[in-house]
Formats: sequence, C-alpha cells, structure tokens
Amino acid sequence: MTISGNQKRAMRSAARLYAVQALFQMEHSDHSIDKVRAQFEDHRFGEVIDDNEMIEGDVVTFRALLEGAVAEQSTIDQMTDRALVAKWPIDRIDPTLRALFRAAGAELVAGKTPPKVIIVEFVDVAKAFFPEGKESKFVNAVLDHMAREARPDAF
Repeated sequence: MTISGNQKRAMRSAARLYAVQALFQMEHSDHSIDKVRAQFEDHRFGEVIDDNEMIEGDVVTFRALLEGAVAEQSTIDQMTDRALVAKWPIDRIDPTLRALFRAAGAELVAGKTPPKVIIVEFVDVAKAFFPEGKESKFVNAVLDHMAREARPDAF
C-alpha cells in the first residue's frame, strides 16, 4: 500500500498529538517510556472510540518526539521557563501544556523540521485539547520564543 504525501503529513500530525498524550501519561503514572510507547503503538494508533477510528500515527515521529523529550527534558524545560513569564515556571502550568511544550521542544532541538511548521502543528494540537480556550495563542507565543532560542538561524 502506497501512502500519499497528505497521508504522511496527517500521520506525523497524529504522532505529535499522541506524543503529547504519552508524555502526559508518563508524568501522571509510574509507567516507563518503553511501556507507554508500546501501549500507544499497539493500542492507541488506529483505535476506535465511539465508532470513530483514530488515525494511525507515524511511528518514527512519535518515537523521536517521545525519546527526545525524555532525553532533553532538562534543556527543554529550561528553554520553556525562559519563554514563560517569570512568575509562571513550567511546573506551575497545565500538565497538558507542559507535555505539549516538551514534545514541541524535542522537535525544535532535533532541528529537522522548520520551526514555523512545528509551531503551527503544535498550535493545532493545543486547539484539539483546548477547543474553547485561549491556550492556542499562549502556545503560539511560547513556542515562537522557544524556536527563536533553539534555532535563531531559521528566523
């Protein structure tokens, strides 16, 4: 089966959303990265919920974000702290947003995807988690700051 360019992009987008969910789950459980990764790849990708089939995630992207966020968590958290208002360190923000910043930070630090693409993709993830809120604007501002720090040559 051949996968089109649009399908590949959709699978990478889904992998970003799944990575945020997996990082959130890891933070709120005693599960290891290996256990959470296996659970997502074996059960969540393509899962059917209320007669709606979830899209398959791109395994390579998912693993890279998950492993990068764990390996570079200290660096990413420091970068996020610098992008946040001084009175709101990363440990005080919503845990979903914290997971989102870690996944996005992993992709920014990896340096393969253009920062503007990363920002747009993770703003869309924020909209999926917070469809009625202003979080997407907050995410856009924080990720813009993080991207300029991580990849100043791209701006």
